[in-house]
Amino acid sequence: MAHITGIDHVQIAMPVGAEDAARAFYNGVLGLPEVPKPAHLAVRGGAWFQCGSAQLHLGADSAFQPARKVHPALIVAGVDAFVRALRGAGVDVQIEEMVDGLQRATVNDPFGNKVELIEQR
Repeated sequence: MAHITGIDHVQIAMPVGAEDAARAFYNGVLGLPEVPKPAHLAVRGGAWFQCGSAQLHLGADSAFQPARKVHPALIVAGVDAFVRALRGAGVDVQIEEMVDGLQRATVNDPFGNKVELIEQR
């Protein structure tokens, strides 16, 4: 029987022309490798990043509004050390309440989008 087997990518929005800020945060701060966009999609702007077996796509949106509730949750190995490194880099990190054995923290990207960081405990 046909069925869903996983997630290929999650897309969130960013302002048009803000690719450098996206790269600085998602690659430079969070350490996600950038994935080249296919040429026919690259002309639309945005940036793609590899995140384990899935990808995080940032799509350029001329009517951009930050996502404060809808968000990607990125799995982190060593979330406590990761949080310390983020804070050392000047990133505001909020420690969230544990849920079902998950240690959780949230950050905002440069555009105000919420990004959750989780680790199984």
